[in-house]
Amino acid sequence: MNLPPDYAIRPMRADDFDTIAAICKSVYPHETPYTEQELAAHHRVYPQGQFVAEHLPTRTVAGAHFTLCLAMPDFHLDDPWDVFTANGSFSDHNPAGHTLYGADIMVSPAHQHHGLAHAMTDCARALVCAERRWRMVGGSRLPGYRARRDEMDARTYVDGVIAGRWSDPVLTVHLKDGWSVVRPIFGYLPHDDESAGWAAVIQWINPTCPPPTAFQLK
Repeated sequence: MNLPPDYAIRPMRADDFDTIAAICKSVYPHETPYTEQELAAHHRVYPQGQFVAEHLPTRTVAGAHFTLCLAMPDFHLDDPWDVFTANGSFSDHNPAGHTLYGADIMVSPAHQHHGLAHAMTDCARALVCAERRWRMVGGSRLPGYRARRDEMDARTYVDGVIAGRWSDPVLTVHLKDGWSVVRPIFGYLPHDDESAGWAAVIQWINPTCPPPTAFQLK
């Protein structure tokens, strides 16, 4: 994990909640930011899965990453973010689940381009390995797709990003970070107009853990 010396990754604390809500508002201006009650619920059900990036000189939170464990056979691949996270409450966290679900990752605009998202993802992957879970799954926005949706369907667009024929501001970054694409889905974030309602299901497989018996990705 390569971080500038002014930053560190640590577990989320209760005194981080106000700053995280402010970061959420700045990064997702059209979405309702997380409430103190929701962040407290995340911390209560799965404290080791909630990370923050701290700017050490100012002792302030610069970014956050929230995860929970899911038994994926209980869900469908096309389910939206609201279903996977129980409307952001994480009440469906399942300690026995073999999949770590990356519910959200955000970095304050004032602290972007320092590798903080990558570092927090590395911490989540280390947690997958430490807890002997099989994989990590998330949803990647496709903000480059809206400009091309009249030319091609989402599958063709995603295939082109994977092949390097064009770049997507979000999915390309995920691919460089070691994620692989399962397939595109519609309605993951219904209000994501930049992505024309589409997202790509992405996953990272733990190389040290065999897949669950008779598992099929749904």
